[in-house]
Amino acid sequence: MNFNPYHIFQIRSEKAFNQWALTVFHYQYQQNKVYQSFVNHIFRNHPLRFQEISHYAQIPFLPIDFFKTQHVVSFNIYKNTPYFISSGTTQPTLSKHYISDENLYKHAILNGFEKFYGSAKDYLFIFLLPAEQERPHSSLIFMAKYLQSISKHKESGFYMNHLNDCKQLIQKHLQQNTKIFILGLSYALLDFSELKIQLNKNTIVMETGGMKGKREELPKNIFHTILKKKLGISNIHSEYGMTELLSQAYSKQNGLFYCPSWMKVLVREMDDPLAIYSNNKQGMINIIDLANVHTCSFIASSDIGKLHSDSGFEVIGRSDFSDIRGCNLMYQ
Repeated sequence: MNFNPYHIFQIRSEKAFNQWALTVFHYQYQQNKVYQSFVNHIFRNHPLRFQEISHYAQIPFLPIDFFKTQHVVSFNIYKNTPYFISSGTTQPTLSKHYISDENLYKHAILNGFEKFYGSAKDYLFIFLLPAEQERPHSSLIFMAKYLQSISKHKESGFYMNHLNDCKQLIQKHLQQNTKIFILGLSYALLDFSELKIQLNKNTIVMETGGMKGKREELPKNIFHTILKKKLGISNIHSEYGMTELLSQAYSKQNGLFYCPSWMKVLVREMDDPLAIYSNNKQGMINIIDLANVHTCSFIASSDIGKLHSDSGFEVIGRSDFSDIRGCNLMYQ
């Protein structure tokens, strides 16, 4: 590798993003045999040769299901190589994302979080998620543990199974006007909302998943409305991430997500993997995550979405032929 992947966090322009995307693409084509085979197949009968690609929208996006059956890596895997694994109850095979550099993931976590929410050390983090020992290979749990380690509040931690302690802790910090960040699975947030705590403007509530069979599935807008009413807050935030990525997009309101500068979402046609839609058309979500430099940065997801003119995107659903994935079935 003749470039420093940590420099992706310094991207500040469309031109710089495009240059980095092309650099990473050519690197991964050379080093990632799974991706190389896929690219060769895509361009076998295509008039554009991959050597002629000049813009990231022309780059082939690897279908996300390859992470279930292949080692999607640009480095050598060893017995003790760390990895993240997706969760679910319907898939016979789960996605596996090998990690060459955990520190790069930590940089993506912190730089992305602080772009949207400011200094992580200032927050009391309340995680309504499984404990690490329950999901030792969860990228979401890894992220939560890392944010917990940065917080100056030693009481930050996992409270999904300790809601009474959680209530007392939050009530104490509400009186102290502490900045509180509550991140949880949807059904855990509903359980939390029944504690009858009225939060304040210094508290952020973020959901990251569905009901997992614990409660009736609800449309996102209805679910958010219920939480806002019960908790006395004006917005519910959301996180868009998955096992196969090392970066997250965030929504502060209305289900509209935004990416950090080294991540980008495109929308492709349903039946043509190389045809990219213009804004405001519904299609399949493609994701560029340059933090995935050691695996594959160009992922064709199974999510259906729409890209807006301000580069925000919304997630509308999932294709009929995709499995239920990842963080949305993280705990059952």
